[in-house]
Amino acid sequence: MEMEQFYYDNKIVKKFIYATILFGVVGMLVGLTLAVMYLFPNITDGISWLSYGRLRPLHTNAVIFAFVGNAFFAGMYYSLQRLLKARMFSDFLSNLHFWGWQLIIVAAAITLPLGYTSSKEYAELEWPIDIAIALIWVVMGINMIGTMLRRRERHLYVAIWFYLATFVTVAVLHIFNNIEIPVSALKSYSVYAGVQDALVQWWYGHNAVAFFLTTPFLGLMYYFIPKVANRPIYSYRLSIIHFWSLIFIYIWAGPHHLLYSALPNWAQNLGVAFSVMLIAPSWGGMINGLLTLRGAWDKVREEPVLKFFVVAITGYGMATFEGPMLSLKNVNAIAHYTDWIIAHVHVGALAWNGFMSFGIIYWLIPRMTKSTLFSKKLANFHFWIGTLGIILYTLPMYVAGFQQASMWKQFNPDGTLTYGNFLETVTAIMPLYWMRAIGGTLYLVGMFTLVYNIIMTVRAGETIEDELAQAPALQRISNNRLQGEKFHSWLERKPIQLTILATVAILIGGVIQIVPTIMVKSNIPTISSVKPYTPLELEGRDLYIREGCVGCHSQSVRPFRSEVERYGPQSKAGEFVYDHPFLWGSKRTGPDLLRVGGKYNDNWHFNHFWNPQSISAGSIMPGYKWLFDNEPMDISLTQKKMQVMVTLGVPYTEAEVANAQKTLRTQALAIEKNLENDPDYVKSYEQSKKKAAAKGEKFVPMNEREIVALIAYIQRLGTDIKVKETSK
Repeated sequence: MEMEQFYYDNKIVKKFIYATILFGVVGMLVGLTLAVMYLFPNITDGISWLSYGRLRPLHTNAVIFAFVGNAFFAGMYYSLQRLLKARMFSDFLSNLHFWGWQLIIVAAAITLPLGYTSSKEYAELEWPIDIAIALIWVVMGINMIGTMLRRRERHLYVAIWFYLATFVTVAVLHIFNNIEIPVSALKSYSVYAGVQDALVQWWYGHNAVAFFLTTPFLGLMYYFIPKVANRPIYSYRLSIIHFWSLIFIYIWAGPHHLLYSALPNWAQNLGVAFSVMLIAPSWGGMINGLLTLRGAWDKVREEPVLKFFVVAITGYGMATFEGPMLSLKNVNAIAHYTDWIIAHVHVGALAWNGFMSFGIIYWLIPRMTKSTLFSKKLANFHFWIGTLGIILYTLPMYVAGFQQASMWKQFNPDGTLTYGNFLETVTAIMPLYWMRAIGGTLYLVGMFTLVYNIIMTVRAGETIEDELAQAPALQRISNNRLQGEKFHSWLERKPIQLTILATVAILIGGVIQIVPTIMVKSNIPTISSVKPYTPLELEGRDLYIREGCVGCHSQSVRPFRSEVERYGPQSKAGEFVYDHPFLWGSKRTGPDLLRVGGKYNDNWHFNHFWNPQSISAGSIMPGYKWLFDNEPMDISLTQKKMQVMVTLGVPYTEAEVANAQKTLRTQALAIEKNLENDPDYVKSYEQSKKKAAAKGEKFVPMNEREIVALIAYIQRLGTDIKVKETSK
């Protein structure tokens, strides 16, 4: 047959690899900074954009979307061309994808520290960036499918199935979770509220892990493990079962993040059932990967790339065993809101995603530079110090999680909580936080080792150029199934049909869970005593979101004796009907705040936000001094915010919207008057006035500063159900 010559695009692979390395360093440095902040909470005292609450989403976004995302794109662009024996469909689209994605990352790196966030886990970015993500994702999909349509290889290998499922599912998840109404250029409100918002968010949040951190890397596993080991994949039949069962079952599992919450029980139970089933396809994939190495374990001893892959797949197996286990209600009752979940997440991120990415980089760079790796010894050092770092990070967090759960639930013989002060459960685990920081440091040392090794390899090798290849043109055959051809074999030569079938598989679970929760009103019983937030409380809630308070505090009381005793009555679905977005949280570094309103006076909160340690010795909460700055709170958008809320179904009257600023000022003045009950506050306030006058600065009254709005919101929490309830 006549051979056609063409060039594989290695330059786009190079760009994504370099971006992976750069953002890997950045994301891990931010993560280590956050670990240190647990030990020294005021290390960035007074610098708003370096506060824990704002840096935490920066860390998760940098690691997930910048480091892991770029690693997937690098591996996908390299493997897809070779599996299809074709250059990418469009060099322009490839470069648009690369530069568009990097600009999105830069936009995230700027906006998140400045406090522009929607607060949704793994979906914190505001609406203009969400639109950009959707557009760039579609660009990638067009390029991917376009390449399939001009391929020279009839058969679509299993890795490509996973790439297609990733493209389709992430697009669906991202669009539906980020439907929001803009208030301004960088402020919006989710169209979903309370329980419905929580379900949609964790349908997205769990499956962002599934379809951004798992399925694309399974595709990479199916390509790179056989390549590096020079052996065929262990079982073709198992790969088919693995793929279809995984993408169908995974999409149902999101509600296991909301067990014992106000989510309807039927949705919780569905999430549990499918989460338990997930272990079968997940371990099927792990077994398929590891058994591919049968007869090649001598290479594992010699080849650092295979070492990384083996630990990566093992980490995947551990995480996907632990996930279904954590979805069991009796286990979830112990683990949820504790550092156990932090350990679980990092087993997947550090081992599965991190080590898989490192192995791919170490394998690709020498081949594209037509050289050998600068130092296998350094790669082995990276492997061992990285593995030690994972162990020293995760084991202390597992211990911390068990210790937290145990202390939270202990009672004295007289029925009172043994550790009634939540802070006791924090100070007890501080040595474990030190160990976590050490583990993170070791892992980062490994990352810097990779940087040096790759730089030296690139310097010694040739410039990375496009690679000449040749293959015969694809001969047309019947679109119908050939005689004796099985259905799946036919499907593997039909990218459009395969994509459509994968889309149907992932939509079924989402539709069955989400549509009834949104459409059937009996799922969210209303409570007549629950009223919309006042204008000042609404502004305060937005400040709570801006400062990332949801990263450390939950607003969901579970139906356990210990939680009801500690926090108050369990959560009710009707409490959250005006919450756009919901703020149930996923980690308790501090206590739950759902019922905190009225528990302390305004002065307590005032001093607590200024210097938490002055109120609670040993607290690891940082101060929020910028909330007290001699600058007026921005209330220019208050009426617009209320108008958007009206559009979303919040029953503000026209008069309430029109008089928003007047109402806000009245409530703020009342809080300022309450603060004057503290002689120390009055003395400090008068001194501040004199200092401003001496400097010739305009003095802003306390009732116009941000701290007053945040106090108003905190004091509102939980007070609606403290009055007599009458259900509609």
